[in-house]
Amino acid sequence: MKAQKNFTEGKILGPLLRFALPVLFALFLQSLYGAVDLMIVGKFAEPADVSGVSTGSQIMMTLTNLVSSLSMGMTVFLGQKIGENKAAEGGKIVANGIILFFIIGIVLTIFISACSGLLASIMNAPEEAYDMTVSYVRICGTGAIIIIAYNLIGSIFRGLGDSITPLVTVLIACIFNIIGDLALVAGFKMGTTGAALATVAAQFISVIISLVLISKRTLPFKLDKSCFKFNREIIKKIIFIGAPVALQDLLVGISFLVILAIVNSLGVIASAGVGVAEKVCGFIMLIPSAFAQSMSAFVSQNRGACKYDRAFKGLKYAIGVSLIFAVLMFFSAFFHGDMLSGIFANDADVIAASWDYLRAYAIDCLFTCFLFCFIGFFNGMEYTRFVMIQGIVGAFLVRIPVSYFMSKQDPVSLFHIGLATPCSTIIQITMCFICLMVLKKGLNKK
Repeated sequence: MKAQKNFTEGKILGPLLRFALPVLFALFLQSLYGAVDLMIVGKFAEPADVSGVSTGSQIMMTLTNLVSSLSMGMTVFLGQKIGENKAAEGGKIVANGIILFFIIGIVLTIFISACSGLLASIMNAPEEAYDMTVSYVRICGTGAIIIIAYNLIGSIFRGLGDSITPLVTVLIACIFNIIGDLALVAGFKMGTTGAALATVAAQFISVIISLVLISKRTLPFKLDKSCFKFNREIIKKIIFIGAPVALQDLLVGISFLVILAIVNSLGVIASAGVGVAEKVCGFIMLIPSAFAQSMSAFVSQNRGACKYDRAFKGLKYAIGVSLIFAVLMFFSAFFHGDMLSGIFANDADVIAASWDYLRAYAIDCLFTCFLFCFIGFFNGMEYTRFVMIQGIVGAFLVRIPVSYFMSKQDPVSLFHIGLATPCSTIIQITMCFICLMVLKKGLNKK
């Protein structure tokens, strides 16, 4: 497979950047994919629709991130086998991963469809936007298996060192999502319901086309009926690696849902403003997010080959490049957040609320370039339990308490509530530096 990369030999920065670039484009399209819903709804519907899509998409993102994070177990497992020159074992790993995530998909479909109203209530969805939030979550929940298959394809190929195929799948989904949103939201005025239908339909089309394209490619392993036999050891390994990451992402996602619930209690304008800011953040965090995914693939292969020096050098390069872009993103979001927010909304009050919240995220940009690269590194080293611990500490000991405390101050400021995020990131970075020193010391002894 031509797109497959071996990261255990040769130069580091060049191959890492060439791998990260398609990941970056894929994440950009993924962010655009989610932002298009809010952008078109913001331009052609009411603030209540914006709030409904904002809250509903945040709920769905938390649940789908749980699955995509669990699939990190397959990404790292495959990467290790590539580094050990045992790629032929990949067929059984992929097949058992498909079995595992198909079961999870069925469970999520039933849960989300049945509990959409409860989820909207827990999120304090504003009264004007409650029905719209329920509609968005229920429709997207019905397509949970499709959403899981869509994310699973990317995880498999990143484990093989292939960042091109995930880019193609996202591109296909993004194109059809834009077409669907324009038709259903702008054309037929279906608001939140139209945005949800377009999302599920686009991912379904992407999965079908991607499977056709993949079937015509040469994989480094056989994937036939004989591979689809339940293998307890493979399932346990995928869960062992991926479960801590999934739990961490779930709890971190819940912490952001708690913050959103706090903001929702302030009214529909604040709710819509934070929703717009979250979409902008999806773009300004693209560089560190790309390196986080790339580091997992890079480090897992070098760990499999016992080339730890290359893994550490890769981490330094990733942080250095991310930091350069972080400064640019900070300047743009902090001083020109109104222009960025104006892309997604027309209402002046919503734009002002978004910019106020966005200034706090701009500060966080200067720290996430370290944190995201660390997380990718530790995932690749199979230190996923540490990743879980630092995420939980940041979310529940810092982010939620600080945001709640700030929401009780008079007057209430979305900027002050948003400062909870950089506060938690600083604590998490400190923990990562300590873990890195402990890891180095342990490897030196060996």
